[in-house]
Amino acid sequence: MFNNLLKNFSILKKFLFINLIIFIVIGSLTILYISNVKPNLILKKSVNHIQIIDNTIDHILRLNIKFEEEDVRRFLFSTRFLFQNLDRVILFDNQFNLVGDTDTLDLDPRSFSKRLDIVQLEVLNEKISKKITETKDLNNEKTVSLRDVLSNYSWSKNFGKPYTFIQEGYNQFLLTTIKNVTLDGKNIGYLAISENANDIRFAIEERKSFILRSAFFFAIVIFIFSIVLNRYFLKPIKNLVTYTKIIKEKSRKKTNIDQLKNRNDEIGTLSSSLDDMTHELQKRISHAENFSTDLVHEIRNPLTSLKSASEILHETEDPTQRSKLINILNHDVQRIERLITDYSQMLKDEVALSKEKMKKIDLKLIAKSVVDDFNNIYEAKRGIVIELIDINNLGEYLINGIENRIEQIIANLLDNSISFSDNNQKILVEISKNNEKKTFLRVVDQGKGFKEKNTDKIFNRFYSNRPDKFGEHSGLGLNIVKNLSDLHGATISASNNNEKKGANVEIIFPKI
Repeated sequence: MFNNLLKNFSILKKFLFINLIIFIVIGSLTILYISNVKPNLILKKSVNHIQIIDNTIDHILRLNIKFEEEDVRRFLFSTRFLFQNLDRVILFDNQFNLVGDTDTLDLDPRSFSKRLDIVQLEVLNEKISKKITETKDLNNEKTVSLRDVLSNYSWSKNFGKPYTFIQEGYNQFLLTTIKNVTLDGKNIGYLAISENANDIRFAIEERKSFILRSAFFFAIVIFIFSIVLNRYFLKPIKNLVTYTKIIKEKSRKKTNIDQLKNRNDEIGTLSSSLDDMTHELQKRISHAENFSTDLVHEIRNPLTSLKSASEILHETEDPTQRSKLINILNHDVQRIERLITDYSQMLKDEVALSKEKMKKIDLKLIAKSVVDDFNNIYEAKRGIVIELIDINNLGEYLINGIENRIEQIIANLLDNSISFSDNNQKILVEISKNNEKKTFLRVVDQGKGFKEKNTDKIFNRFYSNRPDKFGEHSGLGLNIVKNLSDLHGATISASNNNEKKGANVEIIFPKI
């Protein structure tokens, strides 16, 4: 039930609720502590009282003091050292008559008080504290007297044992312990000693004051922390949640994500990452939608051609014409097959790229491996020779990259150059490094070159200016190279050769 209750709370409400529970637990323990402090402090003093009472009774019995005013007065004068730390010592005879009081030692015995008023009684006996309800009539000034306490004591089960209580008023906190005095098994009187125990009250009040101050301080701290938590953490998180809902619902509402991105803490980093991830996702969705549209458009053309050729083939009987139509059918089928194959491969590559990590690799070593593979195929087949040139004569050219993707870049560039090259021509793969320690990869061919003034178009998907044997290619090769170059933080450009015919494509990799 507790967990279900918390589930419906916001983070701030959970924080405040948990702190409230902690406050209640600590408050309960504090009340329990305070309630036990007072009896424990009184008990410590009562133990001292009991020791003094026992010593005093031993002296009374040893000196054979009678419970009469004159004997008791002389005894109190002679044993005042026993009561140095006490405020008052009172003795009663067996009929509860006052026979001695240290408060009147310097006065005439006839001035002994006949009545002792008690404001409130709180009894502590054998570590057990109990309240005696005060009965006081303000009009008649009726109070519970010490004699009443002695009378109750004489009939109680605690008779014969020390009996401690307190006299507490507005400006007093007196601790009194009484005990009966017996001689030869017969009760002969009562002894009561009192001590000003305001230090107990002060100790309790000090503890209460400390606890209240601490509780107030912690309440202020939690209040301030709650404001800070809500303003600088919970509110931004709530704004992020709102931002994700707006994106999910494709709403046009404005968001304050830009303000959150300007923060220099984890919230700012999270906001930037979330915004970048959202834009990247939207970019991928838009990319996929555009790509699908382009693919449908590209497939529609060969399908139209296939339909027309198949209809004409069905009607014609000329062998030459039929051969041409079959060639057209084969060409268009190869074109559709290549489109679907390359499109499928691109989707697989995009998934793989999200899982692969970049590391330091040697561009020269990778380029040499790809060049050797192509020479083994095209040198014998078409007489095309591919030459790798190290312009700076360096042992290695390190870049940050994914090895199989760099191989794919070089292979696609060579495929493109071979498509536009005649037999027995040479293709150069040049590697160099400039003063800024950027690495250059350049593929130079002797083909027809680019007809476009704006050569950036050749990196678009399904670009229309293609070689005659387009059925062998999908028109996605250079677009894949462009995407992989962007992934590696590289820039790619294309141009025609100045000195001789042909074209070159250049990729510049950033410094490690």
